[in-house]
Amino acid sequence: MRHRRWTEHRLGHALGVCGLGLLLSVATAWAAAPVNEVDGEAIYREHCANCHATATRAPKFEVMRRLPAAFVLRSMELGKMRFQGMMRTGAERRAVSEYITGKSLPPVTEKDPTVAGFCSDAPGEFPAAHAAAAWNGWGVDETNSRFQPSEAAGLSAEQVATLKVKWVFGLPMDYQTSQPTVVGGRVFVGSLGGHVYSIDAKTGCLYWAKKPRAGVRASVVIGRLPDTEPPRYAAYFGDIEANMYAVDARTGEELWQTRVDDHRLARITGTPTLHANRLYVPVTALEEVAGSDPSYECCTFRGPIVALDAGSGQQIWKAYTIPDEPRPVRKNAKGVQLWGPSGASVWSAPTLDLKKNVMYVATGDNYSDPPSLTSDALVAFDLETGEMLWSQQFTPNDAWNVGCESEDQTNCPEARGPDLDFGSSSILRELPDGRRILVAGQKSGVLHAVDPDNNGTILWQARVGKGGLAGGIQWGPAADASTVYVALSDIGLRTVEDSQAGWTTELDSSVGGGMFAYDLATGNRLWHVPPPGCGDRTQCSPAQSAAVSVIPGVVFSGSVDSHLRAYSTTDGTLLWDYNADQEYDSINGVPTRGGAFDGPGPTIVDGVVYVNSGYGLWGARSGNALIAFAPGE
Repeated sequence: MRHRRWTEHRLGHALGVCGLGLLLSVATAWAAAPVNEVDGEAIYREHCANCHATATRAPKFEVMRRLPAAFVLRSMELGKMRFQGMMRTGAERRAVSEYITGKSLPPVTEKDPTVAGFCSDAPGEFPAAHAAAAWNGWGVDETNSRFQPSEAAGLSAEQVATLKVKWVFGLPMDYQTSQPTVVGGRVFVGSLGGHVYSIDAKTGCLYWAKKPRAGVRASVVIGRLPDTEPPRYAAYFGDIEANMYAVDARTGEELWQTRVDDHRLARITGTPTLHANRLYVPVTALEEVAGSDPSYECCTFRGPIVALDAGSGQQIWKAYTIPDEPRPVRKNAKGVQLWGPSGASVWSAPTLDLKKNVMYVATGDNYSDPPSLTSDALVAFDLETGEMLWSQQFTPNDAWNVGCESEDQTNCPEARGPDLDFGSSSILRELPDGRRILVAGQKSGVLHAVDPDNNGTILWQARVGKGGLAGGIQWGPAADASTVYVALSDIGLRTVEDSQAGWTTELDSSVGGGMFAYDLATGNRLWHVPPPGCGDRTQCSPAQSAAVSVIPGVVFSGSVDSHLRAYSTTDGTLLWDYNADQEYDSINGVPTRGGAFDGPGPTIVDGVVYVNSGYGLWGARSGNALIAFAPGE
């Protein structure tokens, strides 16, 4: 038996990374046939098994085996594997999904079981104008601090120790869901499984469910529609095909739909930011994956940011993190034209500086040569016009795509960067002395602080962890007025080759995790709490990849080990520890279990903590639970 340790990139948050050529080289799709007449195992072994057994970045069969069949199907139809899936018929995609997971899909004609548990008064009222407490979008407000003040939180440090499950809503098919938004007494949440839900915050019953064109990972944002009396509110969200939607927040009725970018691999993963009747939409793309195919002309995507009119969905302006259009660079060893510069995607929510009328975005790496000066950077844009004002880069020459980790590295850029992009939003805070600071965490494992009033001049930097492809700071820190709180990922995985069992993937329980606090003004570390560890649990990682959330006196951090923990902001003392690795009786009657915490963080509003549990791509426990916690007796 041979072992080698490896880590996955944040792009692995959606299923599958096999090269496009693996299936696009098939000239003719198989003939259509009923699922029971299609051999899913034969299709998988001929067209998929090699990549998923040997390619470093492809999820191994044993990992995919734990997923719901509907999620695998969704990936081949609308997700990361859709280009491979388009070469198969619908029956073949279903057969492969059932073979991989060992689970059956419901008949095509069966009524959608995901929409159930309606409130008795649905669609009900929506008194957003009178709601004192809310968490609207990614970071509570446009500064993305992820800090909820006492009045809105409605939860004290003393009460945290008594938190108990209040209700659980089952989100079918998914371990990838958007962070809950809570406005007007409702919880709004989307999922890659294909729905956006409006749920009663007190009881967990369902007001409405909207099915967009594709899955939703970005959080929902609520805003008042202009020129409406009585006030009418819209729920805004983006999907993984780069479509933006506005629906009536009370009923779910669609108001408008707009595709924000025409690149065939464009998608929206970062939450749009809403201000003054404008939606600022970050756009990313899966070209970093497609670029691994030696027959693909890598790469032409260049990090759009789009400003939309919130009332109509019409584009006001469009800017790019890479100002220069891609140009022919060279031909690869197989004679395929390569393009650049490309990449510098924006994976996270823009941060708005209303004092200066400026927007800050954190960018990803380049996908092809030549490297740009705006990748792995904080970039400032004028809110009114979209003009780029300044850029501060932290990792130069970081041109990288999945080809650099594949068996065939034909399309790996010559720069061959370390892939240390920003996956989380920057945080804008004002210090007690009136100075302002912009803080951002990077996959390099470094926390950066820059001066937003001096063109992003670096103020301090602090190394939190080792960093790497899936290491360092993943989904983002949180900050109150004086301190920034950082959870460390540094997740480790082992690929194990066995002559009998083939390739399997195991989480490395010996590395990753930890909670840190740093002084905002100086960058000095105030305290550090090591991860509790996994004990004798298998397929467990202590990595703390999920976004951090903070209220006065308490900071919350979820872990891949299925635990959600609350720490004292004073010294890191553990106040509360909850293990979500269990089955639940859901409000909507869907089979539901909890699992790993990754991606979005907890949302705290009016005495309740809302969080998604079950993000299990790495091989940790997958699940589909939206859990609401409230203080018990």
